Amino acid sequence: MAWEAWLTVSVVIGVLGVLSVTRLAPDMVFLAGLTVLLVAGVLTPSEAFGGLANQGLITVAVLYVVVAGLEQTGGIHWIVHRILGKPRSLAHAQVRVMSPVAFLSAFLNNTPVVAMLIPAVSAWARKFNLPASRLMIPLSYAAILGGTCTLIGTSTNLVINGLILERTPDDGLRMFDLAWVGVPVAIVGMGFILLTSRWLLPDRRPALSQLGDPREYSVEMLVDKDGPLVGRTIEEGGLRHLTGMFLAEIDRDGDVLPAVSPQERLRSGDRLVFVGIVESVVELQKIRGLTPATDQVFKLHGQRHNRTLVEAVVSGSCPVVGKSIREGQFRSHYDAVVIAVARNGERLRQKVGDIVLQPGDTLLLETRSAFAEQQSNNRDFFLISPIADSAPPRHDRAPIAIGLLTVMVATVSMGWLSMLEGALLAAAGMLLTRCCTVDRARRSIDWSVLLVIAAAFGLGMALDKTGVATGVAKTVVGLTGDGAWVNLATIYLLTAIFTAVITNNAAAVLMFPIAYAVSGDLGLNFLPFAIAVMLAASASFATPIGYQTNLMVYGPGGYRFADFLRIGLPLNLITGLVAVLVIPLVWNF
Repeated sequence: MAWEAWLTVSVVIGVLGVLSVTRLAPDMVFLAGLTVLLVAGVLTPSEAFGGLANQGLITVAVLYVVVAGLEQTGGIHWIVHRILGKPRSLAHAQVRVMSPVAFLSAFLNNTPVVAMLIPAVSAWARKFNLPASRLMIPLSYAAILGGTCTLIGTSTNLVINGLILERTPDDGLRMFDLAWVGVPVAIVGMGFILLTSRWLLPDRRPALSQLGDPREYSVEMLVDKDGPLVGRTIEEGGLRHLTGMFLAEIDRDGDVLPAVSPQERLRSGDRLVFVGIVESVVELQKIRGLTPATDQVFKLHGQRHNRTLVEAVVSGSCPVVGKSIREGQFRSHYDAVVIAVARNGERLRQKVGDIVLQPGDTLLLETRSAFAEQQSNNRDFFLISPIADSAPPRHDRAPIAIGLLTVMVATVSMGWLSMLEGALLAAAGMLLTRCCTVDRARRSIDWSVLLVIAAAFGLGMALDKTGVATGVAKTVVGLTGDGAWVNLATIYLLTAIFTAVITNNAAAVLMFPIAYAVSGDLGLNFLPFAIAVMLAASASFATPIGYQTNLMVYGPGGYRFADFLRIGLPLNLITGLVAVLVIPLVWNF
């Protein structure tokens, strides 16, 4: 091989090694490797950064905006709170978690689906005395398995489809083409989890559940007149599944109902008193049919969906200290409304407006997003801290957001639009109908993920251009012979190994030219090998670093690295076997 090929091999091995043994940001590591090849003249600038124009990469970026619209309108929240019920056993609980998550992940990016469900599943496990460690890995794995069923299920599917379109424009995949192999893989995978989790998953309390939060707030919420909660029980309304918060009492026309039964039916105008931590208050704000009991929030300037929650610690020089919140006219002074007050861990039983403020009180405020910046140097407060993603959802637009997603899936499935065109129109619809603000759309895009994918395209180009991919392909064929099934299994295995130590998108892009070269050497149809790369990179279970959702459940489940190996490694082998057997039946060699 020429020096360019040896340099490319060294850079790729170096990138893989650094990512395996350090915690450096993957996007920076990949860009560093790409820079070496660019400066050395192995790649031209257009070759190094050509991945930024790839259809799959652009589609991934646009879908972030679509999901942001669902989040900002409460669409995902609305869906999530209808999938959990009362489990009859641990196995039934796992089915209740995995089945809907797999379905949702087939049409939505699985990262926000898992993020939305982690707190709900944690509280659900505590309520029914179930070990969270036997629910969190199934939650992540179900999201991964569901993502293998459709073209938009994971970003990896879109990226590889973009590469297929570049090589053979007529072979691009449609929305549900992957279901032929993805659905069998998902069914076998979830069946394996249900049958073996008793022995392969630990019964362990999550590490995060041991931590307390000294800032417990008492929050009063009103049941909206003619809202969706009127006439429903506490259980049916999802008010018993809030992480870190409980319903202390109901004030109904002056009568206080303590120790509320989960079967108590809500009435219009009920004043619900919740006690819990700040993260749970954010969750409470997003439930459709509840509004803060203080009418002051409706007197603030601007619409509610443009506001946010802020924590502020009152100083001794604050002019409202020694007065009640109502007497001190807090809203008029600061254009902010006090939602709740925390004081030394005590529960303050007065109504919010009657609380007399003291120095050191922590206030939970609803206010405009610029409040924290404008008041940061104000001596009235010791500390001001905005709470991320705490803007109240636009529930009235949730049907529009869900409708736009449905139209996108339908038009792409029927072949009327390409995946990129459908995603662009859906994202534009989210912005035009104000389901998602422009600022939220910009913040929703995970640029680090996109940079990793784009840089991996550059490294893949270098492997192809310098002949390394061809050389590896000849070595693989030389070791395995010319058997189509054996080579397909080898490509799947190599991709799975790469995915276990680096990101799934990067592994898929690096393996793509090798798989293409192997199929070319054997004179076989390339599509089965591309599907194998796609599936192997998406279905990564053996390590927590192999897939982002695995990392997300690592802490809440109280897991150790070996826990993923114990159940994930055999699951990788079983799903890989199913994939390798089914793929050639759908896409002939």
